[in-house]
Amino acid sequence: MSGTADEAKGRVKEAAGALTDDKDLKNEGKADQVAGKVKNAAETVKDKVEDAVDAITDKIHKKD
Repeated sequence: MSGTADEAKGRVKEAAGALTDDKDLKNEGKADQVAGKVKNAAETVKDKVEDAVDAITDKIHKKD
């Protein structure tokens, strides 16, 4: 599941927990949202590292 989907699922759980006064469900929703944000941040870092590696590789091959 993507980070964005986890965030959406978390918002739904948090809202359901708030409506039903279920603190555990509300907290689980908050945790899902945080997990989604972490996944999105990790994906962003991964993409930036891949871009940097590609740029370095391109520079190395252009010098030959």
